[in-house]
Amino acid sequence: MSFGKGCHLHLIDGSAFIFRAFHALPPLSRKSDGLPIGAVSGFCNMLDRYVQGNAGADAATHVAVIFDKGSHTFRNDLYDQYKANRDEMPEDLRPQIPLTREATRAFNIACEEIEGFEADDIIATLAHRARDAGGRVTILSSDKDLMQLVGGGVEMLDPMKNKRVDDDGVFEKFGVGPDRVVDVQALAGDSVDNVPGAPGIGIKTAAQLIQEYGSLEELLDRAEEIKQPKRRQTLIEKREQIELSKKLVQLDCDMDLPFGLDDLEIREADADRLLAFLNEMEFRTLTRRIAERLGTEPPAMVEVTPATDAPDAPEDPPIDHSTYAVVTDAAALQDWLDRIAQAGTVAVDTETTSLNEMTANLVGVSLAVAPGEACYVPLGHRSGGGDLFDGDALAEGQMPMERALEMLKPMLEDARVLKVGQNMKYDVKIFAGLGIEVAPIDDTMLLSYAQNGGLHGHGMDTLADRYLNHQCIPIKELIGSGKSQITFDRVAIDKAAPYAAEDADVTLRLHRLFKPRLHSNRVTQVYETLERPLVPVLARMERAGVQVDREVLSRMSGKFAQKMAGLEEEIHATAGKPFNVGSPSQLGEILFGEMGLPGGKKTKTGAWSTGADVLEDLATEHDLPKLILDWRQLSKLKSTYTDALQEHINPETGRVHTSYSIAGANTGRLASTDPNLQNIPIRTEEGRRIREAFVAPEGRVLVALDYSQIELRILAHIAGIEQLKQAFRDGQDIHAMTASEMFGVPLDEMTPEVRRQAKAINFGVIYGISGFGLARNLRIPRGEAQAFIDTYFERFPGIRDYMDDTVKFAKEHQRVETLFGRRIHTPEINAKGPGAGFAKRAAINAPIQGTAADVIRRAMVRMEDAIAGLDAKMLLQVHDELLFEVAEDDVDKLIDRARGVMEGANMPVVDLSVPLTVDAGQGGTWAAAH
Repeated sequence: MSFGKGCHLHLIDGSAFIFRAFHALPPLSRKSDGLPIGAVSGFCNMLDRYVQGNAGADAATHVAVIFDKGSHTFRNDLYDQYKANRDEMPEDLRPQIPLTREATRAFNIACEEIEGFEADDIIATLAHRARDAGGRVTILSSDKDLMQLVGGGVEMLDPMKNKRVDDDGVFEKFGVGPDRVVDVQALAGDSVDNVPGAPGIGIKTAAQLIQEYGSLEELLDRAEEIKQPKRRQTLIEKREQIELSKKLVQLDCDMDLPFGLDDLEIREADADRLLAFLNEMEFRTLTRRIAERLGTEPPAMVEVTPATDAPDAPEDPPIDHSTYAVVTDAAALQDWLDRIAQAGTVAVDTETTSLNEMTANLVGVSLAVAPGEACYVPLGHRSGGGDLFDGDALAEGQMPMERALEMLKPMLEDARVLKVGQNMKYDVKIFAGLGIEVAPIDDTMLLSYAQNGGLHGHGMDTLADRYLNHQCIPIKELIGSGKSQITFDRVAIDKAAPYAAEDADVTLRLHRLFKPRLHSNRVTQVYETLERPLVPVLARMERAGVQVDREVLSRMSGKFAQKMAGLEEEIHATAGKPFNVGSPSQLGEILFGEMGLPGGKKTKTGAWSTGADVLEDLATEHDLPKLILDWRQLSKLKSTYTDALQEHINPETGRVHTSYSIAGANTGRLASTDPNLQNIPIRTEEGRRIREAFVAPEGRVLVALDYSQIELRILAHIAGIEQLKQAFRDGQDIHAMTASEMFGVPLDEMTPEVRRQAKAINFGVIYGISGFGLARNLRIPRGEAQAFIDTYFERFPGIRDYMDDTVKFAKEHQRVETLFGRRIHTPEINAKGPGAGFAKRAAINAPIQGTAADVIRRAMVRMEDAIAGLDAKMLLQVHDELLFEVAEDDVDKLIDRARGVMEGANMPVVDLSVPLTVDAGQGGTWAAAH
């Protein structure tokens, strides 16, 4: 058809698709020759999803994928620094670029690129021509530079977020309409593309100026009228630079194109050509899926002997919600239980009324015994509105919960049946609250985490998208969001069943994919000894909780409020005027605008930066920043802890029940949430006092056992630093010894100040601290701090060797490892620019922090057997510390047994050349025990 009125043109930003696919998926190579194909795989799946979604009244009649060709364009002739700071293309992406063009043509979609012009210019020209011909245009991209094209029948669609951008969306982003976007961009510049703009003017200020003066040209012509002297001077002196910037950001909407709109008409894919390309790429699942949809036989697959360390994914049928069953009676449930017994493995998932396992009510259970063979057992869906216990009736078509749990319990506790879950700790706690101890278990989240830590997230939606090319039903489609959100028991059973059964089905498929890939014995060891057995341990700890005294917290909140009020008066007096102490903008104006303190810098929004790092630098020169820091610290303690912790006290248990994320940190460290009990500050007196609210019940005692300087010990072992190792063996004060080695001060003449400096360096080196960072911590000149670090490396050269060797290994293998074999992937290690330093520091620290995390995980897994028979339970883990609650008569036995487990947790896997030592304390409160 000839392009005209009623036509709809889709313009796909090809580069955006490629880079999204490359960064979203783990590395993938073609088995036959090792060619990188991860980005091509993701790109093909995105194109396939686009083709399938292009239907209905709003479907495109014409479509093209537009690519960049080469790196030099006419903009480089205008300004040789244009995009000069862009990183080089990753080596494993380079050979995939031409393959994405082949893929586009294989799908029979127009594929266009022009030498000397960017894809954005081609898109701009096509959009204008299509609009002028009376058609509609949708640009599939999230690139802000394309927003200048929106309007008059042209819109944008972010395909990743499925979010449309119209005039209002452009205004939300830039503060002006599409016709003035280039004016704002010309002023604000673009650090990514190296567009200079007007120094000191960000998007917000630029938008205000353009709104006031109407256009960039008018603004520049009337720059003398600007009241702010610095801004006026910038606009006058940098006029040529600003005008150049507009030329750089303005898209060319009138290019000479070697093709026309009619060449972009939607065309059916040629099955033979498409399937041949996919088969050549060895995309087995996608080839089969498209062949089935096109009603043809897939071509003979390329036969390649699978690598022994990465078996092929099982050939599973496509996910089809219509195959799922709803179980409503005992006979049907028994049929599923019989099938589970025969299979020996079942994926299990629970649907509840809350993410808080301690207060959630069970609504239903889903089961899967094979890919595509899943069911949902509804148990607690309600027929009416209102609160769960307001008397409204259960919906029809459900088994009585008591009867269903009676039937499920033997299977869930049967040692012969493996129960597979995604984030299984949640389901284990739900069933434990109903008197069911689920075992044995496997967890797909942890299987992914053990193998892919550092590469991507491990949530089910992420894993399904990455590894199964499947988008799960969003929970928001069922329960809504915001004020109108409902609990899952209010969802109709016919809508809940596909969602719930899909969870079990996807989990089973992920398990079939991940479990065989525990190919390395060391990775297997990590999962089987550190991840999987920790799930029930943490579940019991979280259910136990820790008792908190509400009255103590309330009194602390009151005292903090009084101190904050006193500080506010002092702050106002020091500033010479009252202002909102909690307002960063007002504070910035006083510190830098009125008082003229040095070091002021503005954020992209034009406001003065008043972060903690800025205030800490200023605190050595003026009292006001120090007072603000003190006020902020008290404010955080009050809002985050003494106020918030009261809301977290469970009304039934009188205790606070934190939740531990096992797969939250790449290094293996656990993360405490809802509430976070690991970040309670203990460096200040007020922070330490918060632990006074954590109390032992009558007749019981809190016992804290804490590894002494475990990360320094691990560093001494890994880096082979004999002086440090001997000091640990001799039980010396390690910080005093370090100070003596560095500064030549005899131990008997050591001052607290010199020891404090050595301690800061000891711990700072582990985290890759810079001279700037150490200077801030010790509040000394930067040159002096850097001299300390240089001296440290001279005295302990093994540390520098360890750092260099670790970074080299990370660059070669894209990962580092702990002493126990935990793999921590480092995909950003070869990055350039601001993130490069962070990636190197993270790689250096990960084996040390990760090994320490592995040690305490091993201790926790072994602890329950060690303290069996004692009236004691493990309550909390805070980095290198374990907190127990124990009967008074069993305190000494607990300390003896727990210390033995913790100090020997590395054996027999890792024989450290330094001893692990554990300090113990006890008392009626956590503060007293520490």
